[in-house]
Amino acid sequence: MDTRLRSIAKAVVWRIVSIIVLVIIAYMITGDLKETSVITILFQVILAVLYYLHERIWGRISWGKTRHPFEDIPVKRELDPEDKKIIEDKLRELGYIAGQGDK
Repeated sequence: MDTRLRSIAKAVVWRIVSIIVLVIIAYMITGDLKETSVITILFQVILAVLYYLHERIWGRISWGKTRHPFEDIPVKRELDPEDKKIIEDKLRELGYIAGQGDK
């Protein structure tokens, strides 16, 4: 699942694209910069909130997701490169990861 911060960043980037498109369309229809600004600002705020909620709801839906086998293991910190190597070697030894020539 994405972090809340990642969901917000994705929403902001998408809003920037949407703003550009909406400004062009609204100005072509109204021909008035003030009306275009009001329409654009209101529309973008509403859609940014809805997009964020949409992402968070979809993040909770398990349909179509694959589960990581270690998903249920609570971790306190990121793995150090040395720790990751030890785990990879052990998983390779147990047959969960293909060896160098096993692919």
